[in-house]
Amino acid sequence: MTMSPVATFRHRLLSKEILIGTFVKTPSPIICEVLGLTELDTVCLDAEHAPFDRVELDSSVQALRAAQKPSLIRVAANSQEYILQALDYGATGVVVPHVKTPEQAAAIVKAARFGEGGRGYSGSTRAAGYTTKPMQKHLNDSATETTVIAQIEDPTAVAAIDEICSVDGIDCLFIGRMDLTVAFKTDSPHDNVVIKAIEKVCKAGQESGKTIGMFVPDDTEAKKWMAQGATLFLLSSDHSFIINGANRLIATLKS
Repeated sequence: MTMSPVATFRHRLLSKEILIGTFVKTPSPIICEVLGLTELDTVCLDAEHAPFDRVELDSSVQALRAAQKPSLIRVAANSQEYILQALDYGATGVVVPHVKTPEQAAAIVKAARFGEGGRGYSGSTRAAGYTTKPMQKHLNDSATETTVIAQIEDPTAVAAIDEICSVDGIDCLFIGRMDLTVAFKTDSPHDNVVIKAIEKVCKAGQESGKTIGMFVPDDTEAKKWMAQGATLFLLSSDHSFIINGANRLIATLKS
């Protein structure tokens, strides 16, 4: 039996297959339903920077699951509570912002896994099939499929990248280029200090076998970073699609 894209997403990520996704900034299951019709490998709900509430996150994950589209939630903060909620909704995985130390990375992994001091168990969630999935199957599926992505977006994290890479259970290091730009107090994501930081994270990821992901401000840069080991790209957003589509329409008709 063919496994669903949701069930195989983590395997594909760890296998370093090129995966392309986008951010959703509009708290709308309809937007997610529409993106579920595309060939995107994943959709990331941006609960860090967009005004999602719990019901909107829940219904957006529902829409993506109905389309068999792997869903990630960029949680609002590095919090066990937010990670628990995201996974109970049935999200395929979490993207956790501002991971700066190996201790934080280890705590994130623990929060995403069932067991003492980690993720609390409930059989009544969407992830558990609303009590219809046997406990052991839910535990096994979670261990196999739950995807944990740590955002590296602070100079402190770059300095500690080798130690963060050594944490078992972090599936992917996602480079937050714009936050690095701000943190290094430069006004360009193309500044040499930012590029050197990205290169350092890519090198550490390759040496440790960690999957590397990133956002790039210009999509044409993606191939450059693929050559340095990056395989997950979360690019653009629903907002950008709307703006670019409208502007393209005007430019085409008025030209």
